[in-house]
Amino acid sequence: MNAVLWLINTVINLYIWIIILQVVMSWLIAFNVINTNNRFVYLVGDFLYRLTEPAMRPIRRILPSLGGIDLSPMVLLLLLIFAQRLLVEYWPA
Repeated sequence: MNAVLWLINTVINLYIWIIILQVVMSWLIAFNVINTNNRFVYLVGDFLYRLTEPAMRPIRRILPSLGGIDLSPMVLLLLLIFAQRLLVEYWPA
């Protein structure tokens, strides 16, 4: 059973890094540091968006609009870290 816990924990860690990469890339695009006209940049951005958007969309519906500030990645990161801690703490040894 420890192998299952390790696998779940690793998948959550990978998803946390994917969310962080998506946030950083969205900032770089917003400040015109990178350009989405580049095919590689577009593909990476689209890939990250498709991985993170299904989890962030329900959170965006619940959170109030704060203008240009999107807090859904932070809320999702907190939920994922909370889930990790619960798994480690309450998993039967």
